[in-house]
Amino acid sequence: MTTDTPARLLTLLSLLQTPREWPGGELADRLGVSRRTVRRDIDRLRELGYPVQATKGSDGGYRLVAGKAMPPLVLDDEEAVAIAVGLRAGAGHAVEGIEEASVRALAKLEQVLPARLRHRVSTLQAATTPLASGDGASIAPETLTVMASTVAGRERLRFAYRAKDGTASRRLTEPYRLVSTGRRWYLVAYDLDRDDWRTFRVDRVSEPFATGARFAPRELPTGSAAEYLRRSMWGWQESYEFSVTFDAPAEFVAARLPGWLGAPEPLDGRTCRVRGTAGGPMEWMAVRLAMAGCDFTVESPEELVTSVRELGGRLSRAASV
Repeated sequence: MTTDTPARLLTLLSLLQTPREWPGGELADRLGVSRRTVRRDIDRLRELGYPVQATKGSDGGYRLVAGKAMPPLVLDDEEAVAIAVGLRAGAGHAVEGIEEASVRALAKLEQVLPARLRHRVSTLQAATTPLASGDGASIAPETLTVMASTVAGRERLRFAYRAKDGTASRRLTEPYRLVSTGRRWYLVAYDLDRDDWRTFRVDRVSEPFATGARFAPRELPTGSAAEYLRRSMWGWQESYEFSVTFDAPAEFVAARLPGWLGAPEPLDGRTCRVRGTAGGPMEWMAVRLAMAGCDFTVESPEELVTSVRELGGRLSRAASV
């Protein structure tokens, strides 16, 4: 019998969060209390925002249904480990679609995991080898979670950084946002030593350390962290506007192209169009469009049309050898 009311409420909540209806008598037996106590506990959960639905009948039943907001979840050990392993695997390889919110969730979960469960998570991840796409660098999930925590908490972040030419340095920053391009993670932050905004490739970061010093957020020069990253990556290159139609539904294309290229616009349910601004070599853009895995037509610019035509010719010649 669970005599402690908070502990009993947590046990009741854990039972209700399984996808089934619980007869009142069964809940009473599980908790070792009367049906009247179960009803009172159900009322307490409702007061806390949990949408518990009751059904009429000889025994009556209860189930948790979708509400207007998501109240806190109660996870058992196996569930917590499964979620943490999944988030670490996805975040560590910058899988497209795993955005900053996922990393924040991982940071929150690992912060409250008991040491025994953190050990199980690390052991499981070390024993598995994901099949990565090969076009993005692997990242230690701990690096992402430390960064996400400092972004959310507006806490200064210190880390070691290796530049593209191999130069090593130590940085003290005010982290602003983590941005995923689908291939890599980047940190947009204010570099205190250089007194300016900077972007950092997360796979080149090591020894991240949350200093505990809070800061008031500064105003980013552009409207969003994603836009700032795009400009910092292509600022030295001439950017261009493009328009491409795909012979596939918008949902299909959206799952295969990086979000920063632009959201596909449905045309007739079977085709879609992507418009946006890009930079860098046209050849790279041609390859990235081909990776969508469906037929497409470049409407503009003409230089991109030429790059796609040349790429198609090279691939055709390679296949005929």
